[in-house]
Amino acid sequence: MNIAVVGATGYGGIELLRLLHQHPHVSDITLFSSSQAGEALNKNYPHMNSIQEKTLEQLDDSLVSNQYDVVFLSTPAGVSAEWTEKILSSHAKVIDLSGDLRINDESTYREWYGQNTAGPALLERAVYGLTEWNNEAIATAQVIANPGCYPTASLLPLLPLVEQDMIKADSIIIDAKTGTTGAGRSPSEMTHFSELSGNFKTYKVNQHKHLPEMEQELSTVRGARETLTFTPHLLPIPRGIMATIYAEPTETGASAADHLQVLTDVYKDAPFIRVRTSDCFPSTKETYGSNYCDISLTIDERTGRLTIVSVIDNLVKGASGQAIQNMNVMHGFDEKSGLDIVPIYP
Repeated sequence: MNIAVVGATGYGGIELLRLLHQHPHVSDITLFSSSQAGEALNKNYPHMNSIQEKTLEQLDDSLVSNQYDVVFLSTPAGVSAEWTEKILSSHAKVIDLSGDLRINDESTYREWYGQNTAGPALLERAVYGLTEWNNEAIATAQVIANPGCYPTASLLPLLPLVEQDMIKADSIIIDAKTGTTGAGRSPSEMTHFSELSGNFKTYKVNQHKHLPEMEQELSTVRGARETLTFTPHLLPIPRGIMATIYAEPTETGASAADHLQVLTDVYKDAPFIRVRTSDCFPSTKETYGSNYCDISLTIDERTGRLTIVSVIDNLVKGASGQAIQNMNVMHGFDEKSGLDIVPIYP
């Protein structure tokens, strides 16, 4: 297949290139950049020397030609809403890694993103690309709204438990931490080495754009409007997300083993979900550079509350890896194609 990556100079774009480079069904990759068109890719990413000798292309109507089978949009909010309709006029399928197509309700999108959303017709066509959860719809989709990193880490353990009424949805608290790549490549005071090294920060408390996305998906499963408490934190590490989730079991006598069995049954055929026992909680290093999501949980006998720990690499399973996993499902490939990577450890 011929692939186009729009927004190739960000962390998500360069991670797409790393993974697509070894994909058995990809023959050529064209890289588009609105800010660095005409420059050599390895000028800013020297680690790609002699691996991908690419020149960045200008984002223009050539993107809408029939030469691409899949277009990945690894772009800021607003770009996908502008370009996806144009791209779909060709035979290409679109996988959007921005937030433009994730929120179904237009007023909710405007509230949280501060701009107009894509039109209702496009939003209706977009399939939410949480691969293990929406596999059948993804297989026939033309356009995918790739989930955010925090929602991926949080929804994968929560959705099966909410769907089977194992936990009280209105009791859910998500306490999540991410590495600095989650903030993108553009430097800021928050990610400045002197500010972050040896430090640990919370940010966007009750204001993070991923919150309505998680509420939307849980509400869909629950069949009723649900609200969450979600607090994100920034860790002084480059990659990784750990979501520590607290909730009340629906049944007083339900054990940790009962909840783990639900997850094990739901994900028994999911190659990238690894459900662990209650005495083996995951750490960020154990999924580093891979498309895995590792999950474990326990119940505090004193309080009766459930504690779930879910870990992913924010750039892979939380972004580019899941996007490629969705591409594989859309084209009938093995889900693991290009993604069968052992985590880097230590």
